[in-house]
Amino acid sequence: MRLKNRLQGWIQTPPDESSNQEGVRTRPEEPVSASNPSFTDGIATKDIRVDPSTALSVRIFLPESALLPSERPQPKSKAEESSLKSENNGDQGYTPSGQNCRKLPIMLQFHGGGWVSGSNDSVANDSFCQRIAKLCDAIVVAVGYRLAPESKYPAAFEDGLKVLNWLGKQSNNSTGDEPWLVAHADPSRCVLLGVSCGANIADYVARRTVELGKELDPVKVVAQILMYPFFLANEPTQSEIRLANTYFYDKAICLLAWQLFLPKDEFSLEHPAANPLAPNRGPPLKLMPPTLTVVAEHDWMRDQGVAYSEELRKVNVPAPLLDYKDTVHEFATLEMLLKTPQAEACAEDICIWVK
Repeated sequence: MRLKNRLQGWIQTPPDESSNQEGVRTRPEEPVSASNPSFTDGIATKDIRVDPSTALSVRIFLPESALLPSERPQPKSKAEESSLKSENNGDQGYTPSGQNCRKLPIMLQFHGGGWVSGSNDSVANDSFCQRIAKLCDAIVVAVGYRLAPESKYPAAFEDGLKVLNWLGKQSNNSTGDEPWLVAHADPSRCVLLGVSCGANIADYVARRTVELGKELDPVKVVAQILMYPFFLANEPTQSEIRLANTYFYDKAICLLAWQLFLPKDEFSLEHPAANPLAPNRGPPLKLMPPTLTVVAEHDWMRDQGVAYSEELRKVNVPAPLLDYKDTVHEFATLEMLLKTPQAEACAEDICIWVK
């Protein structure tokens, strides 16, 4: 109810755009997790501002498996870890040796939040990305894209592609300025992972990589994962008819979010940002990368994700579907649900497929 009231308030009195010229990527009322550039529980994290002119940033999750056995830190007591955190202060911590560094695949992750909330450094997203980085043995780069209504469509989509181009530069010793990625990232093995509305961003970025082709070298998107995508269409599905007014993130709240994200003159459930199967949306589906789709039984948008997965399979794109029973939208990424059996199984299933 608080979320619904907030969205309705923004529609009636939009935020002052002139005071947010850079855009915003987080909300003050949402708790965030501090980065820790020294390995704790097997993961080191670091925040980077990608575009100085906007709020676009990333959080890098580097698993300890990227280090050679001789470089891996020895177990420390809690007191030592606490002291190390205070000393590091966000810009020290692990520094690659530059010799025999292990290269890991990259997972470019886009958080959920209905375009208007959530962040790449929220407590829930931080925990989820750490879990994925460990299980997949991959570097997770979580994108802090600009939020609506301060930054409307296509800002979040453009931010996703901008980070992908930035990753390409980081893999080159002469152009990269982020040592973790220069030393450890293999951009030829890049997987896109989108959560809720982040899945819409991931799908857009995947389409653009198809269109751009070798222009993105050395980055190669080899697969994408769409977790309970925020897909809509004019034609109501069975899950929409049955679940529109039940459970959280109901249809009314989602439509409010879309009204805040899309410019007034572009609002439509058939907008390319909302419907991946909208007519005349390119490129052809048969050119899309292998796509894993995760859906939840009690999500009113479930059937739209299922339909997209089916259309990909019809044109011979490897597109498995994971359908979890007794689950709601964001069941594997909400902080309160991260320790449920379904959330843990989902993360493991994703990583089995990715590997």
